[in-house]
Amino acid sequence: MTPFLRLLLVLLACALPLTGLRAADPAAAPPPFQEGKDYVRLSTPVPPSAPGKAEVIEFFSYRCPHCHELEGTAQEWLKRKPDNVNFLRIPVAAGFNPDYESAARAYYAAEALGVLDKIHRPLFDAIHKEKRNLSTEDQLATFFAEQGVDQDAFHKAYKSFQTETRLQRANQLAQRYRVRGVPAMFVNGQFEVRSLRIFETVDFLLAR
Repeated sequence: MTPFLRLLLVLLACALPLTGLRAADPAAAPPPFQEGKDYVRLSTPVPPSAPGKAEVIEFFSYRCPHCHELEGTAQEWLKRKPDNVNFLRIPVAAGFNPDYESAARAYYAAEALGVLDKIHRPLFDAIHKEKRNLSTEDQLATFFAEQGVDQDAFHKAYKSFQTETRLQRANQLAQRYRVRGVPAMFVNGQFEVRSLRIFETVDFLLAR
């Protein structure tokens, strides 16, 4: 046997196991979340509010039981949220139950008074766990007072020009995203999450 033939046989012997491995490889696994099923691409993208940062928007209402159920998962996700991701909560009002407007005003009043972290989860729980009727401005003022917020300050913030402006902008943004129900989650102004595994899908879309 010539040296050349011997070398050729050695090379073939080395290549055969690799060929077998390639043949044994399963087909590439599909992505864990699929477009059209777990998320949809918006026909008209919406520019993020903070250029240069990734953005996740949750449209919600304190009146919505599903939003309340999601809140625990949202809080856990926020603990591990990447620093370069901007997370926004937008309370909906226009086009929904009339009580949604008072809830949205309460959100913006709390934000203006710097007590949103103190109010946010207790207000959810008061409505859905304690079954309290907190539909009117006076009822909400009483609840805020229970959390240590001055009632006069609440009334002022509830009806302020700043709250009116924020409410109008929220309604406009909900219209741009074509929000039909809550909770509604959007990523980078391009995708709407449809999967029940909401924040897993959010992570998947952020990693694209």
